[in-house]
Amino acid sequence: MTTWLTGCGSGSSSGSSQELDTPTSGTIRIGVDETFEPILKSQVDTFQKLYPGAHLQTSYSPELDVMQAFMADSIRLAIVARSLSADEKERFQQLKIEPRAIRIGVDGVAIIVHPSNADSLLTMAQLKGIFTGQVTQWSQLSAKNKLGAITAVFDNNNSSTARFVQDSVTRGVALTKGVYASKSNPALLDYVATHPNAIGVIGVNWISDRDDAAVQKFLKRVRVVAVSPKAAGSAPADYIQPYQGYLAQKTYPLRRELYVISREARAGLGTGFASFLAGNKGQLIMLKSGLMPATGQVRMIEVKPN
Repeated sequence: MTTWLTGCGSGSSSGSSQELDTPTSGTIRIGVDETFEPILKSQVDTFQKLYPGAHLQTSYSPELDVMQAFMADSIRLAIVARSLSADEKERFQQLKIEPRAIRIGVDGVAIIVHPSNADSLLTMAQLKGIFTGQVTQWSQLSAKNKLGAITAVFDNNNSSTARFVQDSVTRGVALTKGVYASKSNPALLDYVATHPNAIGVIGVNWISDRDDAAVQKFLKRVRVVAVSPKAAGSAPADYIQPYQGYLAQKTYPLRRELYVISREARAGLGTGFASFLAGNKGQLIMLKSGLMPATGQVRMIEVKPN
């Protein structure tokens, strides 16, 4: 197991077995951004099979809820799509705690539409128009598109995907008031699959593992949009889907990084699980899921016709 060192400080009091757990045994509570639920369930299951004495009480919640629990010392580890903010770092400094954040993978935000929607190539500028309410009808994107009013769907108002879209797509402009919150990622996929006028925003790991039966079922019901970073004049080759290789090459414009953040001041179970995520086994699980591991490379193969 890769050694993942914690910082100095007074540490965390969360978890009833604070003085009993070790890097491979005991019981602790951790929080995970629910947009990463599929990949983290695989990681947690594998870790607990390898170390039967380890028990990770995992809560899958919107990013905002995870970070609030982390700051309140209700959980010892947070796994989210960002590092600590300046305000959060300052609060830990006041508590004389030195949390540690490590990048464990690269994910993306996928845009999905109904299979009947012919507009599956969108630019970043068009997405900004949709999410800010400047583009409200599918016919504004293509005169031939008769699907009517656009309904933008997120998993949750407090989710990391909603924050990411505001940070990276609308560039700080508020989301349109017509945005629909579906309450969960499976509900989001179901909504888009049953509403031809919908456009959904979801974490790539919900649709990236092509060997997973649930993912295969999802992909039969929705269409994944290819996105161009260019504002206008995009050629077909400029539109990129969120495949693993394009995450690795940094060509897909809606990339984001996945972090594990620990507030442990000693080598407890949180440190052990963080080490696992950053180590060989955890990174191989990340690779197999279709995401980009923080370490290692994805091999790109060009297939040429005979």
